[in-house]
Amino acid sequence: MRRIDIHWLPSGGLFHFQEATLKIAHFSDLHYAPANLEEADRCFGFATDQAVLAHANVAVISGDATDHRLDAHAPSLNRLARRINGLSGSMPVLMLQGTFSHEPPGTLRNFELMATTHQIYVAERVQQVSLHEGRFYASSGPVFSEEELREVLVIGADAVFTCLPTVNKGQLAAAVGAKEAGTGLEAVLGDYLAAAGRVNQRLRAAGIRTVGVSHGTVNGCTTEHGVTMAGFDHEFSLGSLFEAECDAFMLGHIHKSQQWERAGRVVAYPGSIGRFHYGEEGDKGFLMWDVQVGSARADLIVTPSRQTICVDFDGPPDIQRLAEIALDATDKFVRIRWQVDEEHRQSVDRVLGTHKPCSDSPGFLSAIGTAVSPRLWTHRLVVAGPFSSSSFLLHPGGERSPTGAHSA
Repeated sequence: MRRIDIHWLPSGGLFHFQEATLKIAHFSDLHYAPANLEEADRCFGFATDQAVLAHANVAVISGDATDHRLDAHAPSLNRLARRINGLSGSMPVLMLQGTFSHEPPGTLRNFELMATTHQIYVAERVQQVSLHEGRFYASSGPVFSEEELREVLVIGADAVFTCLPTVNKGQLAAAVGAKEAGTGLEAVLGDYLAAAGRVNQRLRAAGIRTVGVSHGTVNGCTTEHGVTMAGFDHEFSLGSLFEAECDAFMLGHIHKSQQWERAGRVVAYPGSIGRFHYGEEGDKGFLMWDVQVGSARADLIVTPSRQTICVDFDGPPDIQRLAEIALDATDKFVRIRWQVDEEHRQSVDRVLGTHKPCSDSPGFLSAIGTAVSPRLWTHRLVVAGPFSSSSFLLHPGGERSPTGAHSA
């Protein structure tokens, strides 16, 4: 059995973790919003409970805690605040700035005020942050200066986090002193990661764990819909991430869980906490990390995300087949798509129109037709709620996601 030494301090019950392995609960892409509230809160609530039960020492949220700008009185903001507040009762929390359209700058600062026993630290700029005896200490610049680094090496730290939140190219070039404004974003970020790597090598040599936290796209990663992200406009290459010399590199932004290993060190996405769109592949969850100097391990802890079914027809939908699917689709969210020519379009509408609404049905059905050519139509029909062949409710408008929000 492993022995854990925890030293309680008189100022607020903060602790200093002295075991070789640091357990970090890594969450990302919570996307709290009115339309996502049920899914996000059920899954994140489960995840925080599991992190506490697993005795995680630190929590990291690597961006996009919210889905868009939220009003102060929004129930979704209140629920998220309660979850973060509760998490800080058991461990320090580091929150990273995500995509600006999801987390408008300044949104996360309010969470620093919601701490209870342990500190909540918000990383909004490019920086390094040491964790020592339950408190976070940030560098004044993008990396620790020589004076700051000497202090960290003398005092010690449970871990040093290299934080790279969402930034635009101009901001990062100013922060790291890039000379050429025309340099590609991946190259500029690579320069910073290499500079951080030189600092992290010295920290690791002194026996201090090093952890990277960022929000962006790794060139060659796979999205939740199975698309490989390959191009010249993505933020990171795997090579540059490993050059940061972090034992563990914790990423956000891509909603599919995936990881890469090199000589014991690991780079990983946990994926989104819940299933917010149709067709998302794989399990949803968060990562429980075991981080040591020179090595790391990340295990996906699956959350109770919604289950979806996608049915495609090349031609008019087969109502008999839909009835059979409905028998095994209780409490699942179903999307039905079919493609028909102009001559058959009205016949499909008449068939669906024979299925009358059921007044006690908790779900609804939405249908929309899109012309893909002058004589070819693609239709989508979505059941948002428990699917039953006897409870179709036609609802005009756009397609809805599993959370009930319209999608384009």
